[in-house]
Amino acid sequence: MKTMTSTILLTALAVISRPQVGGTEAPRVEKRSFGTTPAGEAVDLYVLKAARGVEAAITNYGGIVVSLRAPDRQGRLADIVLGFDSLQGYLGQKGYLGAIVGRYGNRIANGRFSLGGVEYTLARNNGPNHLHGGVHGFHEAVWKGKEASTPHGAGVELRYTSADGEEGYPGNLSVIVTYVPTDAGELLINYAATTDKPTVVNLTNHSYFNLAGQGEGDVLAHELFIDADRFTPVDESLIPTGELRAVAGTPFDFRTPAAIGARIDAADPQIGHGKGYDHNWVLNGEAGKLRLVARLREPRSGRVLEVQTTEPGVQVYTGNFLDGSIVGKQGRAYGRRSAICLETQHFPDSPNKPAFPSAVLKPGERYQTTTVYRVTTDGK
Repeated sequence: MKTMTSTILLTALAVISRPQVGGTEAPRVEKRSFGTTPAGEAVDLYVLKAARGVEAAITNYGGIVVSLRAPDRQGRLADIVLGFDSLQGYLGQKGYLGAIVGRYGNRIANGRFSLGGVEYTLARNNGPNHLHGGVHGFHEAVWKGKEASTPHGAGVELRYTSADGEEGYPGNLSVIVTYVPTDAGELLINYAATTDKPTVVNLTNHSYFNLAGQGEGDVLAHELFIDADRFTPVDESLIPTGELRAVAGTPFDFRTPAAIGARIDAADPQIGHGKGYDHNWVLNGEAGKLRLVARLREPRSGRVLEVQTTEPGVQVYTGNFLDGSIVGKQGRAYGRRSAICLETQHFPDSPNKPAFPSAVLKPGERYQTTTVYRVTTDGK
């Protein structure tokens, strides 16, 4: 993990030659080898760069965002997502660092749901519950990748077919995820899927962000805004109770920007359940329409991450279970609360909560969601 493939990634990020257009770099996709799985499957790394803005490195193993480099207010680049220098680090990893998670991102209570009068049983891989698609979810799949030309620029298209019965889910699910960096400093992610049998689907990306730079301490000083008046409280196993609770007067009110660390250890039962923040916010605005839902600012670097999505919810996870045992890129150990995840999504346990936005996909329908992570600076 640590030497030869690490060199592949660093070389891809640092010395890729790109043609110049009008004094700026033209958008380019560079494909490199990223190693081989234990089963002998070849894995690729796609380095994506717009004419201006962020530079992303994506692997077709798990659809993982391996690197996301962005400038601070002085123009200095840093990698702002946690991860590993080589494929070896991602094999069997438990934290889902940077990965596409599915078929159903987040938790399903007791690993069960019913659809059309049929009960389906899933793996219980998170205490009594099912989490992030099961034991071998989308985060472990080798996706088919290719360069994609889109109206927003050059990117990478990843395809995966989840077979009927895989991890207990019904239906053959055909999935396409496209990553595109734009000149506006955005990483645009489009998710699409179709099925031949009624099923449930909830796809998201599980990147861990630290806007000071990966491995640069905790994120407690990061200032967070979330456009949400309500959140979904959870029980002790982090399954939503079904209530949509007002954030007013609670540690979950980020309608005015506040430091993540200001109330993360508040004497609140919900904080206790998550050991910090590990909850779904009910986003304001119309689901299905792309709108700004969250903003994260790191005061020292001046980097600002804006999140736009078509989804009805966002799971905020503040790395409460990171403990320094994961050693990532450049030998950096990832300690408690050293990153924050902003996972746009349908709500956890929606298949068992009829009042929640439906995550059911039927034959003839198309699952389609978009999330945009935009990195800028505060200009100070």
